[in-house]
Amino acid sequence: MFIMKKAVLTVLNTVCLSIILAQPVYAYIDPATTSYVIQIVAGIVIACGATIGILWSRIKRKIKSKKNQGEEISQEELRSAIDREKDVITADDLLGDEDKDSK
Repeated sequence: MFIMKKAVLTVLNTVCLSIILAQPVYAYIDPATTSYVIQIVAGIVIACGATIGILWSRIKRKIKSKKNQGEEISQEELRSAIDREKDVITADDLLGDEDKDSK
């Protein structure tokens, strides 16, 4: 606790001294510097958005899994899933067609 208070006081003293002892500076800010700052801010916003999106999808997945936990799969849904599985083209199917075409 003592170290935390000391660290806060050190930072506060540094900021106050920086403000008190600041001198006016007439400097040129290059436009490239401004675009670099914009890129940094855009990167932070995009990273935050991606993080929120990932967390949101995880939350939705957990809610759906809890909701669907007690539900049984009907026979009709099972048949449609099997039918959809038959429609999938595998690499063996494609390779088998090449062998037939070459003969």
